[in-house]
Amino acid sequence: MLSKSVKILLTGLPGCGKTTAVMQIIANLDPKKVAGFYTREIRQNNTRKGFYWKRLDGAAGTLAHVDIKGPSRVGKYGVDVAGFEKSVVPILDIERTDAELFVLDEIGKMECLSEKFVAAVRRLFAPAGNKQGSVLATVALKGAGLISEVKNYPGTKLFNLTRQGRDKAIAEILEILSFLKRPS
Repeated sequence: MLSKSVKILLTGLPGCGKTTAVMQIIANLDPKKVAGFYTREIRQNNTRKGFYWKRLDGAAGTLAHVDIKGPSRVGKYGVDVAGFEKSVVPILDIERTDAELFVLDEIGKMECLSEKFVAAVRRLFAPAGNKQGSVLATVALKGAGLISEVKNYPGTKLFNLTRQGRDKAIAEILEILSFLKRPS
């Protein structure tokens, strides 16, 4: 029998299709058993201006933007840590949801500016606790702190995606997560 508490990480170079893979995977799963978020670029006139988050239940907001001022910054982008913590972090609380799979796209520098997000991720990956959930997350290829830490948690399966190997990885992950399959 397959474990009902699996931890899967997707990493790889920018543009290799991590988010695309996550979206293809969750499209095959029972939406009632999945909670989480993904991130996308905000583009204006073919120029990246920032990033937005979107929860799987449809709620969305700005994660980072060149026009956001303040001390929370990654490169040229100001990060709306408070908005992210208010709207995204609560859906990652395993004790308050019936979700069996938590999707985090992504565990990156911007998201890790939130101490509450870092704590929520550590709880999701912790081996102890009465209630266990599975995790499907993308993580930056390089980075310190939580970015490096999650790759070394016991029992975590790390997929280093490439454009050429993405379909094979998706099929393997869907097999691992077959207990969450969308009802026919």
